[in-house]
Amino acid sequence: MPSRLTRLFLTSISGLILVSATALAMDHHALNGKWRLVPTRSEFNGEPMIQTGTLTIGYRDRNIYISHDYVFDGKNVTVSYQTSMDGRVNSSIREGQAYKTKAKWEGDELKVTSTQGALTTVEHYRLNPDGTLGVTVERPDHPTVTLMFERE
Repeated sequence: MPSRLTRLFLTSISGLILVSATALAMDHHALNGKWRLVPTRSEFNGEPMIQTGTLTIGYRDRNIYISHDYVFDGKNVTVSYQTSMDGRVNSSIREGQAYKTKAKWEGDELKVTSTQGALTTVEHYRLNPDGTLGVTVERPDHPTVTLMFERE
């Protein structure tokens, strides 16, 4: 029979694990909501600059929903770009044979990997200490772009 001290230790460890898991889940929910792009705080590194944009994130019951709505204004053209994904954490969402997206949590960061043909894009979503949302976008043969968002 375990001693009283051993039982107290095991109970304390179990409580710590439960509190840690709850805190991690709360951090994931902190990304939920609608976010507005702040172009002046973003780093485009020579890539086409996004003039306006919103990002909507919803994390519920181990499902992740992400919707982008960006407008690029160039010299002779304005392009509106909209995408969305909705699926279970760590599942792959496929659109036909050529496009696949997978979202997963790595600690307090949401990592979204999208593959279209041979091109893979990785997006990292992180909540910053000042309450802004930073999204780093990595694509082969392109400089890394960092987008900054504030809550709407």
